[in-house]
Amino acid sequence: MQYLAPVAIGVLYTVLMSLLREPHRRRVNAVMLAGAGAAYLRGGGLGGWEFAFTALVTYVAYRGLESWTFIGVGWLLHTGWDVVHHLKGNPIVPFEHGSSLGCAICDPVIALLCLRGGPSVRDLLRGRRRVAVREHTAP
Repeated sequence: MQYLAPVAIGVLYTVLMSLLREPHRRRVNAVMLAGAGAAYLRGGGLGGWEFAFTALVTYVAYRGLESWTFIGVGWLLHTGWDVVHHLKGNPIVPFEHGSSLGCAICDPVIALLCLRGGPSVRDLLRGRRRVAVREHTAP
């Protein structure tokens, strides 16, 4: 259950997000990524690196306002940070030792959908990719 629950949470997140229409779905996901990037600031145990990581993910999330690829990369960055915290830092939920590991399992589920261009679950079930909303790649 320690491994299945995080996968189920990632799937539930993607299902709920697919209820939003584009471009709102992409933008809400970018905001959620920015929030996740700051999750360890309350005392993650890695000192100034917590601020550096938060700044990095904030930048990636900002770029994600116009790009599903950046959102997917951001969730993968967060996965790596979760693994570091599981091994060396404090857990994301202070009273749950395995919470960072759970987050590291959940985040790639979200990242996979984002890296596919953020299709709705309806489009996935129909076996087609959604028509991509033009992503801006300007700096």
